[in-house]
Amino acid sequence: MGRNNYFQFKHFLIIQEKAAMKVGTDGVLLGAWVNVQYEKKILDIGTGTGLIALMMAQRTSAQIIGIEIEKNAAEEAAHNCAMSDWKDRLSVQNISFQEFAEKNNEKFDLIISNPPFFANDQKSKQKNMAIAKHNDLLPMPDLISGCRKLISEEGKLAVISPVIAAKKLIELANETGLFLIRLTEIFPTPQKESNRCLMEFRTKKQTLHKNTLTIFEELSGNFSLPYKELTKEFYLNF
Repeated sequence: MGRNNYFQFKHFLIIQEKAAMKVGTDGVLLGAWVNVQYEKKILDIGTGTGLIALMMAQRTSAQIIGIEIEKNAAEEAAHNCAMSDWKDRLSVQNISFQEFAEKNNEKFDLIISNPPFFANDQKSKQKNMAIAKHNDLLPMPDLISGCRKLISEEGKLAVISPVIAAKKLIELANETGLFLIRLTEIFPTPQKESNRCLMEFRTKKQTLHKNTLTIFEELSGNFSLPYKELTKEFYLNF
């Protein structure tokens, strides 16, 4: 998906000329999947083009902060947010999550992130792509501990992650006092193994709700009906 310089959704436009990570299935999945109701303050960690922040603005009436360490991506996200119908509720900061968490005493009802998750893989020669995809600048322990500090008592953390990384993330979260309450395993097709996990955590233990979602139909190669239903408020062709 999406290597063009822009991506048009039903209610907003994403310009993606500068950001290393373009609009992709992971971000759209997370933004459409997360449960939202009465959130007043939302934090999007590693906002990239501003995609998830804009999805949250469409789905809620919350004040939303997107933070992004890569300067070009932060500028592009700020532009995309400023051009949207929800510009008064959106802001973008060019800052590392560690610095933001250290300086900020504000509590958030929802923290959401499609974080960098590659630890040992060969890095891209492009510096901005390496920042976007690899967790050197945002190790998993920093992500979890910072989220625990910033999350409100009744708030939640929503993350998408590869399956292997998800297991470690769940362990770290549990040790820090964030407990998995919702898990959706993502399958590319019915015949392939799960390759992503969508996860919601809260500060209090609850019954875990677990299900699966398949993106493509096996025979036709078309998007599955459940995926279309989940994302229909965003994609033009659904």
